Amino acid sequence: MRLRNGTVATALVFITTFLSLSWYTAWQNGKEKLMAYQREFHALKERLRIAEHRTLQRSSELHAILDHFRRMIKEANGSRDALNHFSDETQKLIKDLTNRKALQVPNIYYHMPHLLNHDGSLQPAVQVGLGRTGVSVVMGIPTVKRRVKSYLKETLHSLIDKLSPEEKLDCVIIVFVGETDLEYVNSVVASLQKEFATEISSGLVEVISPPATYYPDLNNLKETFGDSKERVRWRTKQNLDYCFLMMYAQRKGIYYIQLEDDIVAKQNYFSTIKNFALQLSSEDWMILEFSQLGFIGKMFQAPDITLIVEFILMFYKEKPIDWLLDHILWVKVCNPEKDAKHCDRQKSNLRIRFRPSLFQHVGLHSSLAGKIQKLTDKDFLKPLLHKIHVNPPAEVSTSLKVYQGHTLEKTYLGEDFFWAITPVAGDYILFKFDKPVNVERYLFRSGNPEHPGDQLWNTTVEVLPYRSNGMELRSDTKDKRLSDGFFRIGKFEDGLAEGPVNSYLNPISALRLSVLQNSAVWVILNEVSVPLLSTGILTNWQSGQLSGR
Repeated sequence: MRLRNGTVATALVFITTFLSLSWYTAWQNGKEKLMAYQREFHALKERLRIAEHRTLQRSSELHAILDHFRRMIKEANGSRDALNHFSDETQKLIKDLTNRKALQVPNIYYHMPHLLNHDGSLQPAVQVGLGRTGVSVVMGIPTVKRRVKSYLKETLHSLIDKLSPEEKLDCVIIVFVGETDLEYVNSVVASLQKEFATEISSGLVEVISPPATYYPDLNNLKETFGDSKERVRWRTKQNLDYCFLMMYAQRKGIYYIQLEDDIVAKQNYFSTIKNFALQLSSEDWMILEFSQLGFIGKMFQAPDITLIVEFILMFYKEKPIDWLLDHILWVKVCNPEKDAKHCDRQKSNLRIRFRPSLFQHVGLHSSLAGKIQKLTDKDFLKPLLHKIHVNPPAEVSTSLKVYQGHTLEKTYLGEDFFWAITPVAGDYILFKFDKPVNVERYLFRSGNPEHPGDQLWNTTVEVLPYRSNGMELRSDTKDKRLSDGFFRIGKFEDGLAEGPVNSYLNPISALRLSVLQNSAVWVILNEVSVPLLSTGILTNWQSGQLSGR
């Protein structure tokens, strides 16, 4: 019997390994095909853009000719004999042409008609880098010539030095030099190539600059909101700079985050923003804020950039960009018949703030000549009281009494820490997975920097195997099996519980923390991590096989 069971176990291991390798190979091939399709799509999109540009040019020229023709006919109509020498058919055609009023669809050229005068107005005049695409996060850093001090290199060092080797492959940092003086632009490029040669050659950093023909005449702008002529010009050009940068960045990744050239970043900022966004992937958000200052740390989903750019270009002369962003949200969700509080609640569903801030403004001298700005983000100094991980979908529950809205659901999603009143023996925290999962390891961290003593003591970690009822117990698990089918696999020591999950116990239906003795303190759970094996969540077919269907 043992031999037979051993043979069956060996066969199962072989089949599982084969399926895993097959799945991984298929996934890898699918990923490569997807990237190839993505490259072809971007190439086609570029050809269509060029074709659209040329079509609009020809359309504009034809409309100009038609308008001129209408004026000539109108003048000729003053004399009844002017058209008599034309045939009836020609006169009918002339009448149709002069009476026709074609509809024109607004586009970027409608708001910026000067772009039609030059073919390369929407192409970077300077472009340095590998043109990396297919990343998770694209970071945009606009910079202009500053009269006093440039903070650009310090900003780049802060961002790059806090990236792991893996993270450096999953993002791209675009430096946008918003100047048309090519001599100055090239000097910035040369300086960055010297300082960040490895990062540029690897594709992590790119440097671009717009052509002079991208900008309209900025000398005759209307002064609004009490701003001086110079300030109106500065904020108008800034809006155009943001739009060019976002249009260039849109095709490169899943998310785009707007930064500035005078900031510093917190440790682990990249994994934090990526995991926070992934946890909210099913929600209808438009802006994630990782700083409370201006346009710093505002992140968007790539498909939303089209709407954002179009809206900004409609009003780029009227208001600064942070005001325009708020107007976009107002247009999308606010009801004019409701009060301001209702509007704010609706906007908060689209504009989600992450605390504490991950980016701090450090520049003293603004890019607006003569302006001193002592702007600091007070939230940046606060410690991160919870850590974000992407965990498998699960239903969470607890017998503990929650304190001040610090719920277990928010902790599991990485939005907040869990805080509960004094645990007693028999209390539990339960994570019931939506589908059986193959868990690689677990990590639960209690307490936080503000309340380091609020830890879990005398608490164990337990898992419920999907096949618990029919499992043959091994010698190393017999004494760990509980009466309800759960297996005890670990415990908290100094507020931390972490360790691997025995492959023999996978797949798992639920994971539980059980309090064994009364505690004298409250409890905070600030980190929950349940990473999966490469096989991840089981498919319906696999679940059926395991249940004997």
